[in-house]
Amino acid sequence: MLPGIGMFGTGEVTHVLVPILRDKGFNIVAIWGRTGKEAEQAALELKIPFHTAKIDDVLLRKDVDLVFITCPPFLHSQISVKALGIGKHVVCDKPMTLMQSDALKMVRASQYYPTLISIVNHSLRFLPAIAHMKRAIQEGYIGPPGPCLDQTLIDVKVRMGPLFNRKRYDWLCDESMGGGALNLVGSHVIDLVKFLTERKAVRVHGTVRTYAMYASHSHTGIRRVAAPDVCAFQMELESDGSTSSALVTVNINCHESNNAFQQEVVIYGPAGHLTVRGGDLVGHRLNAETGAVKEEMLYVDVQDLQFSATSDTALPRPYVKGLCKLVGALRDAFHPNKESAGWIKEPVQAAATFEDGLYVQAVLDAIRKSSSERSWTKVSVCAESPTGQQKQNVLASAAARIASVSAIRADPSINHAGYF
Repeated sequence: MLPGIGMFGTGEVTHVLVPILRDKGFNIVAIWGRTGKEAEQAALELKIPFHTAKIDDVLLRKDVDLVFITCPPFLHSQISVKALGIGKHVVCDKPMTLMQSDALKMVRASQYYPTLISIVNHSLRFLPAIAHMKRAIQEGYIGPPGPCLDQTLIDVKVRMGPLFNRKRYDWLCDESMGGGALNLVGSHVIDLVKFLTERKAVRVHGTVRTYAMYASHSHTGIRRVAAPDVCAFQMELESDGSTSSALVTVNINCHESNNAFQQEVVIYGPAGHLTVRGGDLVGHRLNAETGAVKEEMLYVDVQDLQFSATSDTALPRPYVKGLCKLVGALRDAFHPNKESAGWIKEPVQAAATFEDGLYVQAVLDAIRKSSSERSWTKVSVCAESPTGQQKQNVLASAAARIASVSAIRADPSINHAGYF
C-alpha cells in the first residue's frame, strides 16, 4: 500500500504534482495553504478531501505518511524538521532553505531519523537524458572510465522567460525570500554538476543582476522586483592535485520574450563531448586514429506527457518529466512493501539528499558573495550551528526576513504560490 500524501503549498508546482502523484497510484489526503481561503480553493480545484491553514493539522493526520513541501522556502526547515520528528517521509522543493543554518537543522533531522525518506526535488537527476549522460561518462565516452573528470570543461546555458507572475506580486519577486534565477534555476544546475561529476565546487566566481527592476501588476500597481533575472558564474571543482581541476561555466538568462525554454548541458573531455539539449542526448567522439569526430544520437526523448495539468503550465518540460520519474521512483520504493511505513532505498538512490541541499545552499551563498565582492570566493559548507558573532549575523538576517514576510502577509493582494 502506498503512503498517504500531505501537500504543503498551493502553487503551480502543486497543481502539476498532484495529477502526477495520482497517476502513479498515490492518494492525496490533505493540503495546507497559507490562509483558509487559499487552502479551500486549492482543495476544490485539485479534489483533495481535507484542507487547512494549520501545519500540524496535516502532519498529525494518521493517514499522512509522506509530505511534499512546495510552499515558500522560509517554511521548508520548520515543516521538514517537524515532519521527520513525528515519523513522516519528506520531499522538499528547492531551494531547500534560505540559509545554511536552517539547512543544517534539516540535515541533522534526516540523520537522526535514517529510516525515513528525506530528499530534495532536484528533478533533473531523473531526466532520462541526464541518466544516460552519466552512464556514458562512467563508461569512458569522453575520457577514462569512471567519475573522475579532471581536465574537463562543463558548459551550461539556460534561456527562459520571467520566473514570476507579472499579474501578481509574491515571494518569487524577492531574492531574500527564495526567488530569482540563481535560487530557482541555479540550484538545479549546481546539484546537476555534482550529480554528474561526483565532485563539489571549491571556488566560485559569479555575477548576479536584476535588470527588470520594476513590474506592473494588475492589482498592486508598479512594484519593485528584487529577484535576479540574469546570473553567470564559474565553479572550480575539487581535484586530486595531480591534474587541473574541472571548470564549470553557467549562464542563466530569464529575458525570453515568448517564454520559450532552452537548456543545454555540455561536458567536454579529452576524447569527445556530450550534449543534453532539452531532453535529447548527443555524443561527439574523437577517433584517435583518423582524427575525425563522429556525431551520434545516444538518446532521443519521445515521451509525451499525458497529464492535462502540465499542458498550460509555465514549468519547463524537462523539469516536469524529471519530476514524473522522481514520483515513479518513490512509488517503486514503497510498492514492494505491504505496509505503508516500509520502503526500500534503491529506487530513490539517485535523489538529492538533504546533505546535497546543504552543499547547494553553500554554493549559492558563495556566488552571491562573489558577485558582491567581485572576486573568487571559497565555498564554505556549514558544519555546526553558528555561535557568537556568526549567531548575531544570522539573527539579524532572520529578523530582516521576518519583517519582509510580515509585510508580504499584510498585503492581501500578494500570492504565496510556488513556482518552478
